[in-house]
Amino acid sequence: MKLYELMTFTVRVRTVTPAMACLEPRLAQAGGTLMGCWASEIGPLNQITVLRGFADEGARQAERERYLATADAFGIDAYLTDMRVENYSLFPFLQPLAAGRHGPFYELRVYDLVPAGLAPTLKGWENAVGPRTGPGYSPVYAAFYATDGRLPRYLHIWPYASLEQRLDVRTRAVQDGVWPPENSGPQLRDMHSAVYLPAPFSPLQ
Repeated sequence: MKLYELMTFTVRVRTVTPAMACLEPRLAQAGGTLMGCWASEIGPLNQITVLRGFADEGARQAERERYLATADAFGIDAYLTDMRVENYSLFPFLQPLAAGRHGPFYELRVYDLVPAGLAPTLKGWENAVGPRTGPGYSPVYAAFYATDGRLPRYLHIWPYASLEQRLDVRTRAVQDGVWPPENSGPQLRDMHSAVYLPAPFSPLQ
């Protein structure tokens, strides 16, 4: 799959757990393929993030029309304070990790780029992601470039067994010169990061 949708639900304080319980059966019946569902742990709190994949644009749009036209489509309106939906396309040289236990800590990083920054970013990633995810470092779940909203920007998702592992791997990757990708710095306008933990029903754990 190349096309993805990232949904971010902000819920009232101390309602993440009941919201997750309501969300699970609705996602099971919804369109698309559920890739992951997480709750924020570090960064903006009280957020539930859902990543779904779609076979084509028609399927993604049909699912969006469905839930926009359905009252309480995800069963969490009683808890919901905000909802954001973003479209992403997979970096062409990457394949997401298979469902399974890769975390439990998942870091979602979103980078806003300068106007012409996507092409050199893709080139840098293609050259560097192999060494960065090789033996002794850690895998990337996947990376995606946005196709709506503020453009260009991209999302990359990194699983870690612990926050200590995250710090160790990131420090060594920079020290060893395998990361960040060459010429990536001049492409950046802004950077955002948050750490999430998976829902019990998330395919990514």
